[in-house]
Amino acid sequence: MYIVIVGCGKIGYHLAKALLLIEHEVVIIEKNSRRYAEVFEEFGSSVMVGDGTEPALLEKAGIQRADVLIAVTGRDEENLVATQVSKHQFNVPRTISLANNPENDNLLHDLGVDVVVNSTEIILAHVEEELPENVLVHILPIVGSERQLVCVHIPAYARVIGKSLREVILPEGVLISMLVGSDGEPRLANDSEVFRLEDQVIVLTTPQNEKALLDVLTRIV
Repeated sequence: MYIVIVGCGKIGYHLAKALLLIEHEVVIIEKNSRRYAEVFEEFGSSVMVGDGTEPALLEKAGIQRADVLIAVTGRDEENLVATQVSKHQFNVPRTISLANNPENDNLLHDLGVDVVVNSTEIILAHVEEELPENVLVHILPIVGSERQLVCVHIPAYARVIGKSLREVILPEGVLISMLVGSDGEPRLANDSEVFRLEDQVIVLTTPQNEKALLDVLTRIV
């Protein structure tokens, strides 16, 4: 894919490195000339200096053929403008924006950004993962819906261990999409699949059903 990244702070820098490593074509636009000079030696012609909200610079970066525009500056208003210009003026198929302020999530969604990544939620998710007593981790909110993907860890002696999915009654509207064993191998969530000790269960649910979901999957015998 051809990807344009606006902002080369820590997030943009590591994102660009990862995308280049898996052989995507990437152009990074960095507004701060000092930061641009710092990363130019590593990225070379893949990095440009200037305002990523300016149509002329985006055009120079090849936005017309971009598959994705990712805006990860430290200012939500700049991220919003960059995504808006890319989508509405250059018809970029997919736009992704960082929301530095969680209160701007809904605004970014309402104005047509395809994917909004909340930096606060990222940090909280990592904190959750480090807490052994927390068996439910939020993975991904579903755009345009109150549902979200969560991961539930099946603890030792849970009564669902050894039962098939068809034997377990889930809260209404909850859907198990995948099970991942302790060996890291994923298993499709068909009716005959059995819950195993230490499984990670990937579930589509709503916040209102999380407590009931945990009661079903983690209750001890």
